[in-house]
Amino acid sequence: MELILDKKTPFHSFHKEHNAKLISFSGYEMPIQYKGINFEHNHVRNSVGVFDVSHMAQILINGNNAFDLVQKITTNDISKLVDGKVQYSCMLNQDGGIIDDLLVYQIKVNSYMLVVNAANTKKDFDWICLNNTFGLEVVNVTEDRGLLAIQGPKANMILQRLTNIDLNNISYYSFKIGEFAGCQDIIISNTGYTGSGGFELYLDKKFASKIWKSLFINNDILEPIGLAARDTLRLEMGYCLYGNDINESRSPVEAGLSWIVNMKKDFVGKKIIANHIRFGVNEKLVGFLMEEKGVPRKDYNILNESGENIGVVTSGTLSPLLKIGLGMGYVLTDFANVNSIIFIVIRGKKIKAKIVKTPFYEK
Repeated sequence: MELILDKKTPFHSFHKEHNAKLISFSGYEMPIQYKGINFEHNHVRNSVGVFDVSHMAQILINGNNAFDLVQKITTNDISKLVDGKVQYSCMLNQDGGIIDDLLVYQIKVNSYMLVVNAANTKKDFDWICLNNTFGLEVVNVTEDRGLLAIQGPKANMILQRLTNIDLNNISYYSFKIGEFAGCQDIIISNTGYTGSGGFELYLDKKFASKIWKSLFINNDILEPIGLAARDTLRLEMGYCLYGNDINESRSPVEAGLSWIVNMKKDFVGKKIIANHIRFGVNEKLVGFLMEEKGVPRKDYNILNESGENIGVVTSGTLSPLLKIGLGMGYVLTDFANVNSIIFIVIRGKKIKAKIVKTPFYEK
């Protein structure tokens, strides 16, 4: 049997230089942590950190009917996009289940970049091609590219010295393409997965070394951040993680993502979603804070006050910033109200928690 080795991102050698703990993740060898999860998490909240997220897939769709294809396969309304704007969206199967959540970048009219989850790359690409009845050019450029997320309240200060583009003029979920650290055609995008502000840099992999080194030159506040802290940061914001909080058996209505579904247009899976909106759903995704000491984890059972099983935890952690257990999970709709008391089964014990609005963390 042929041994399939994990891919390496263009920044792999730098992770080793920074003594990263590396793990296999979605087919890549990725840094899970450097100096420790708590340190890295709080550094992003209070200062600035850089994440290598080059494993995220970048798929380009070009051609005269590119608008029609992207509008068909995504739930949000891309007619609201203009050049230089980004949109959070998802792709659904015919049963209304979430194939993936993604970002849609409008590079120009009928030219889009879809940024999708690494583990779903082949599935997403195949789904796009299956629906490509327009003869469009669909290309997965991930292996020729790199992607860095520079996140935190001091991100602007770190980045502005390396570009003539005024970062203050790039609004949230917008981007500009230009020179960065002497490298051309860099997409500088005001997006992220942390809730602490910052930018993401999409680049040709030939520029990876120069850009990474430039970020750290004459700079003693930037820290490399691993995927573990990325997970705790997104969880404090109540952001969904594909494979945990959303999957093909869950619809955006169940997952609290109705805000990225536009029912005024047509899209794959619309009929099922219309039924979910009209008749309701049996379960909903909620956020909860532990009222007693305990750390919730994926697949722990959720009980009501009568001790009946009403759901399951999909994501959970001990918040490095709030110093409290928190999580997300699906519960029966009748028990999904904010301020409802629930119990998480942790090592055989019922530990009290309360359903709350997300985000858990606010600046």
